[in-house]
Amino acid sequence: MVVEAGTRQEEHVAGRVWTVRLDPYGRPSAGAVRLSCSRPACADQCFPGGTAEGRKAAVGHVNAHLARIRAGGGPRGEAWCACRAADCVWHTPDSAAGRSGTRPGPGPGPVRCGGPVVLTVYADRAGRLWRIAEMCARCAAATPDCRVLDTAPPPARTAPAGKDRAAGQPAERERACGTPREGVAAVFSDHGPVPAGASPSAASPPTPVPRARRGTSPGGAPRRAKRWGKIAQRIVPPDLEPDVLRLELIELGDAFRAYQQRPEPDLALLAELHERKARAFALWADVSGDDSLRHEAQRAETAVQATREMHANRCGLPAGGDGPVVERLLTRPQAEHARTVLDYVAAHAPHPGAEGRLAVLMLTLRAAKGGTGNVTGQDLTGWLGNDAERVVGQLVEADWLRLPGTVAELLASRPEDPTAVTVPALLPDEPRPFAFGKTTRARLSGWAQKVVGDRKLRKKKATAVTRLLALYTAAHSRPDGRLGRAEDDGLALDEVAAFCTLQPDEIGEHTERLLAADWLTEAETTGDRLRGRLAERALPLSGML
Repeated sequence: MVVEAGTRQEEHVAGRVWTVRLDPYGRPSAGAVRLSCSRPACADQCFPGGTAEGRKAAVGHVNAHLARIRAGGGPRGEAWCACRAADCVWHTPDSAAGRSGTRPGPGPGPVRCGGPVVLTVYADRAGRLWRIAEMCARCAAATPDCRVLDTAPPPARTAPAGKDRAAGQPAERERACGTPREGVAAVFSDHGPVPAGASPSAASPPTPVPRARRGTSPGGAPRRAKRWGKIAQRIVPPDLEPDVLRLELIELGDAFRAYQQRPEPDLALLAELHERKARAFALWADVSGDDSLRHEAQRAETAVQATREMHANRCGLPAGGDGPVVERLLTRPQAEHARTVLDYVAAHAPHPGAEGRLAVLMLTLRAAKGGTGNVTGQDLTGWLGNDAERVVGQLVEADWLRLPGTVAELLASRPEDPTAVTVPALLPDEPRPFAFGKTTRARLSGWAQKVVGDRKLRKKKATAVTRLLALYTAAHSRPDGRLGRAEDDGLALDEVAAFCTLQPDEIGEHTERLLAADWLTEAETTGDRLRGRLAERALPLSGML
């Protein structure tokens, strides 16, 4: 650590370190973990529930320590850097030893520390180690995954006792001998040297000692302390020039921290903050010549693009940014997964009929994550109507679907007591046909349920074929609602007909039904293409090709 001039190193105390870690406990197959803390007063805890339960307890334990540190006054300005005490191995790439422990006192080697003492918390990416430490700002900025929580006030500067003694000894000798040593001239800061043997009264009259200028401007007014701040775990230098860049970095850091406290995300605002950060860090890199700052600017530019794409996916902005904003049910990646499920169902449905294919699609979405899903009789009758018992029986006979009871019991199940059905082809021990998680699975299932259960389609008594066509057109439409990937390209009639279990010349009849139900605003089946456009009410369900 940087030692202030006039401060004895012996007055510094070792920086405090709290280390909380999770380790396996007992047999590996049991999945239990043990929580331990480096503080002797904290007893070990065991969690048979697994890593998730232990990680939650570890975070609570860390927060309890942080609360007690803040209640005790926060980080201490006179503390040694705890990272320096461990030879700075917390941020040295070539060494992993000592990441969870320290040795008392500063280690050997060149001093790499600097800046004020800060209170930091570190969490490794595996979620197995947490460390609270008092360390210097430079080590905190150099340590990956380290977050600064508080900064200690600088320690008070005191006059070193050694200088007092050194200044006092010649005066005592002079008083004891009566005269100063011959040939020695005393030099004072307020007037010229006094020749040896001359009395002080013979020298020029003393001039007033000027007052200390520290903290004052030339006009005598107190000088306002410059604002300080940090951004991206970096301390903004108080002497950074130009001053407008320093203020922009400080304001950006405050803006990012304020954004993290928002109850709801605002991706448009976040993209703007990343864009400002990219410009500011690029200028900072030009001023300082630090390549790491330029790398951070490039990361911010990438974040701008990614955030804007996320905003477009969530809000459903039309191509080119024109037109009204539509709240989409699916993001673009989720819509791509939806088309993957449609292709899988078309290739693996055990029966060619439209009712069976619709049932296979809906049950696949319910069981896509682990091979099992909850279904009620109301679900089945809503999808299949009076054909529900026949279609479910066919799927059970083909061993595509397994029930814990009979088909009649499944149809009698209520929403408060659903039946857990099993799709053997989707069990975890089989090859996984889908790569999405449980959140996307739930979103896809809800999307399909909204299409199949659409109020106007039900009012028009849409058949299973018409509902399959509605699903296919929604999944293969662009953000503006037009069908197909390219302008006026449309969809291949033979592919649409194959999914809906129809002949290509039969598609026109069911597109007329979708037009009557206000699902499509226009449709045309000339040649070998189906061209059309989703109605405005169906745009939230678009697949955003």
